[in-house]
Amino acid sequence: MTTTILYPEWIVPVVPRNQSLKHHALVITGERIEAILPAAEARTRYPDAEHRELPGHVLMPGFVNLHGHSAMTLLRGLADDLALMDWLQNHIWPAEAKHVSDEFVFDGCQLAMLEMFRSGTTTINDMYFEHEAVARSAIKAHMRTAVGCSILEFPTPYAANAGAYIERAIEARNAFKGESLVQFTLAPHAPFTVADDTFCRVVELAEQWDCRIHCHIHETMDEVNGGLKDHGVRPLARLEKLGMLSPRLIAAHMVHLNEEEIALTRQYGVHVAHNATSNLKLASGIAPITAYRQAGINVGIGTDGAASNNKLDMFAETRLAGLLPKVQSQHPESIPAWEALEMATLGGATALGLANKIGSLEAGKFADVVAIKLDELETTPCYDPISHLVYAAGREQVQHVWVAGRQVLDSRQPKTLDQGQIIDKARWWGDRIRGS
Repeated sequence: MTTTILYPEWIVPVVPRNQSLKHHALVITGERIEAILPAAEARTRYPDAEHRELPGHVLMPGFVNLHGHSAMTLLRGLADDLALMDWLQNHIWPAEAKHVSDEFVFDGCQLAMLEMFRSGTTTINDMYFEHEAVARSAIKAHMRTAVGCSILEFPTPYAANAGAYIERAIEARNAFKGESLVQFTLAPHAPFTVADDTFCRVVELAEQWDCRIHCHIHETMDEVNGGLKDHGVRPLARLEKLGMLSPRLIAAHMVHLNEEEIALTRQYGVHVAHNATSNLKLASGIAPITAYRQAGINVGIGTDGAASNNKLDMFAETRLAGLLPKVQSQHPESIPAWEALEMATLGGATALGLANKIGSLEAGKFADVVAIKLDELETTPCYDPISHLVYAAGREQVQHVWVAGRQVLDSRQPKTLDQGQIIDKARWWGDRIRGS
C-alpha cells in the first residue's frame, strides 16, 4: 500500500476538541490515517513515503452534509422566495413529475458531488428518487454517500404508492451490497406525506436492515398545526406512538419543538440535521440549537437541496450554525467555533453511525481529509485556524480533498469527474426544464 504524508501548517483533528496542531504531519496509508505526528519525526520515520508539502494550509476532516437532495442542483433557482408548501406544490413537485428520471438524478448528483468536493464535503446523507442513479454517481465520484430511499403515499413517475417505493428501495439496496462508500437509509418524506402503516413498515424494515431512517420533521408550524388537525397530536408525539423515535432516526430541520419534545428527542437518542440556510430562505424559522445541545442531543449540519438553499456550501452552513444560536439565545458564548465545526463533521458522522470511521482525523479512521488554503488575503493573519474555518474561510479556499485515501480534488481540479461534461449536461437540463 502507498503511504502519503501531508505537511500542512496546521491540523484541526476535531478530536480532541478545540485543538489545532502546528507543524504536524498526517500519514495516510491506503484508505486510512496511519498517524498524526510532528513533521520532523514523520520525515525520519517514513523516508520512502510520498511527501507532500502544503504550506499555509490547514487539514480538517471532510464535512458531513447530513441532509441533502443532491439531484435538485438541476432545479436551483427554479422557484425562489416562496413558503414551503407553495414552493413544493406549485413549483418543485410539478417540475419533478415532468423531468425526474434515472438520467436526471445521475446528472444532478454528479453536479452536486463536484460542487460538494469543491466545498470540502466528503460525505452526503441524501434523500431523493432513482436510488440506483444516486449510488452509481457516488461510486463514480468516489463520494461517501448515504442513499436515502424516499417513501411517500402519492404517486410519482418513480413509484405508484408507498409499497412500491419500499420495493424500489429493497431492489436498490440489494443491487449495491458490498459497496464500501455506499450505505442505504429509509427516507419517509414527512409526517404530512406518510401514513401510520407506512411508518410502521419503515421501522420494521430499518430494524431488519440495521439502517438509519431519514425524515423531515417539524420543519414548519404549518406541519405542526396540520398534525394537530389531522391526528390530534403534534407530529413528534405521533411518531413516538409509531415507534419511529430511536437512535436510528435522523430528523431533518426540527425547527419547532417545545420543551417536552426536546426532552423526548434526547430520551430516544434522535439525531437532528440542522439546515439553517434553507430554514431561513423558506421562512420556516430558526431551530433552537442551543437548547438541543444543552439537552445533549446530537446535531449535525446539512445544506438541504440546492433548490431551497441555493448552494451546497458547508462553510456557509457551519458559519450560520455558529451565529444564529448566539442571537437567538442572546449569549455570544453559545455554540463556539469549535462546536460548530464538530457538528459539521463528527456530529454528522455520529448520526450516520460512522463515528468510528470518519468525522475526525484519528489514526485508524478513513482518510476523508480536506486541505484549505489559509494564507490568502481574507484569512491573513491567522491566530486561530478553527476560528478562521468557521467565521472567515470560504469554499473557494478548498484546494485538495481525499476520500478514503484517494484524492478526488487536486488544486481545485476534479480527479474522478469530468467538470466540462458535467457543466454541459447541466446546461442541457436547464434548457429542457426552462422550455417545458
